[in-house]
Amino acid sequence: MAYHHGPAVFRQPVPAPLADLEVLYVVGGLYGNTLALHEVLRLFEAETGRKQLVFNGDFHWFDVHPDTFDHIQREVLRHVALRGNVETELAQDTPASDAGCGCAYPDWVDDGVVNRSNRILQRLWSAATPAHRAQLAALPMWQTASVGTLRLGIVHGDAQSLAGWGFAQEHLADPVHRHTVRDWFEQAGVDAFASSHTCLPVFQSLRRGAAQPPAWVFNNGAAGMPNFRGDAAGLLTRIALTPAPAPLRRAGVVQQGVHIDALAIQVPVHAAQAQFLAQWPAGSDAHESYFGRISAGPDYHPHQVVRQED
Repeated sequence: MAYHHGPAVFRQPVPAPLADLEVLYVVGGLYGNTLALHEVLRLFEAETGRKQLVFNGDFHWFDVHPDTFDHIQREVLRHVALRGNVETELAQDTPASDAGCGCAYPDWVDDGVVNRSNRILQRLWSAATPAHRAQLAALPMWQTASVGTLRLGIVHGDAQSLAGWGFAQEHLADPVHRHTVRDWFEQAGVDAFASSHTCLPVFQSLRRGAAQPPAWVFNNGAAGMPNFRGDAAGLLTRIALTPAPAPLRRAGVVQQGVHIDALAIQVPVHAAQAQFLAQWPAGSDAHESYFGRISAGPDYHPHQVVRQED
């Protein structure tokens, strides 16, 4: 219940720092990758106009070295930040609550992944100081923003819960589930949700009334890990009044005159792998769960990202 917020919260007014933006970056699943963080900041610095950068949770995960953990937290908190399940569990006074890592994995995730994730969280907790934990506990679970005429809800998980999987590409492929998501949009009063948490990117449209444009779920997958087979880049969701740079655009749509793109976060491959291995060598829990994806990418491809209902 501590993770639950419900769709109706998004009817609250958009706060001034996130209203009437020209460029919005939503960066979920950074996972403690400092190289990806620095590239995100470099890309954002190059943007012009009224802009905001939002880290929507799980910016910590692989950063078990205390100095790396501190660096990630200090840089992230210079911007708008939400807590994901990782940050929520790190904020506890003792490591790993009954929620474990708070991932709320669906049935298709095997028990080995679940158990290893709980142990990763326990180890990561020791990198956080009491001051770090207090900062994380103070972060919100959701936010609203507007870019042009597009009103957005920003979450880590889904419209109901910080750790919800309702915006996972697997669930959004189910027409019955999309009826539930349409109900969430009706309750929330937004045009789109920007999310992360589920580790694979998907931009899913949902039909609304005849006089209304479609609603959209924009899930960036992971900023700090590869999202496609043979492509080492992480992804962020760029929502802007201007198009994204073509070489970095992996997928995207235009809605209500706003460009929404899955923007590549490109970092030196060998340096990124070396950074990971220095903290999680072969035989460690994170290596067992993630190094295959980090080295080759998941079995997923850019053409699978954008899905429009007929």
